[in-house]
Amino acid sequence: MALQKIAAFSDGPVGGNPAGVWIGDELPAPVDMQRIAAEVGFSETAFAAPLGDGRWKVRYFSPESEVPFCGHATIALGAALAQREGDGVFALSLSQAEITVEGHRQGDLVQAALQSPPTRSGPVPATLLADALALFGLSAADLDPRIPPALIHGGADHLVLALRSRAALAAMHYALDAGRTLMVSAGLVTIVLVCVESDRLLHTRNAFASGGVLEDPATGAATAALAGYLRDLGWPHGGAIDVVQGEDMGMRSRLRAEIGPVAGSSIRVSGTARWMSDGE
Repeated sequence: MALQKIAAFSDGPVGGNPAGVWIGDELPAPVDMQRIAAEVGFSETAFAAPLGDGRWKVRYFSPESEVPFCGHATIALGAALAQREGDGVFALSLSQAEITVEGHRQGDLVQAALQSPPTRSGPVPATLLADALALFGLSAADLDPRIPPALIHGGADHLVLALRSRAALAAMHYALDAGRTLMVSAGLVTIVLVCVESDRLLHTRNAFASGGVLEDPATGAATAALAGYLRDLGWPHGGAIDVVQGEDMGMRSRLRAEIGPVAGSSIRVSGTARWMSDGE
């Protein structure tokens, strides 16, 4: 099957985060998957092959490295599987977890949802926090005390920094090489910057220097991890949050995270996916 280019978590027929999706009878060798992902150039490409028991073996590669889990590429894969196999729920076997994704066709779009791996959160070492603030040119005064800095996980490891103002979020900047060094040394896949509009609507930006990408316009894994952290905090989410991401990149994306009551349990992250046109 030819590689497909699908924008996940789109804002209807526009926006979203481009992902490559490769589906075949067997997964290519890791060196070939890495080469294909680099050639595609998107933040992630998902590779999938049937295991023969109803499950699909899935691996994810950024242009520079393999990552354990990628939310937007999973949503894109759900869209591709729905087109190939028909609407339904698909069991995915990842390198470190077993999850599901579902896809339901709606005209030119697919409504897709994933169940994340388990979530967890913990405090940030002081030195890592200082280095992260310095990377973005921020100070402690820029942080929103309602959501303290934390290490968060929902299939991959992230650092979250909540900012007091939307303007500070819009002004996000950092040096890619310095960000890569920091993230790789700390074992972080991304750093999530977030600003609260209301209890159930948040704006985020996601630095993904560890994968060789300055910013990701829609990040399902980080959204799952963030939702799990808000649950750990006792945040008044009412069972779900909506996230707007990519707006400051001109690639507005929408993600919804449904949050169950059990600490550490899976988060359901959903959105629409669209096939990309030639030249995008």
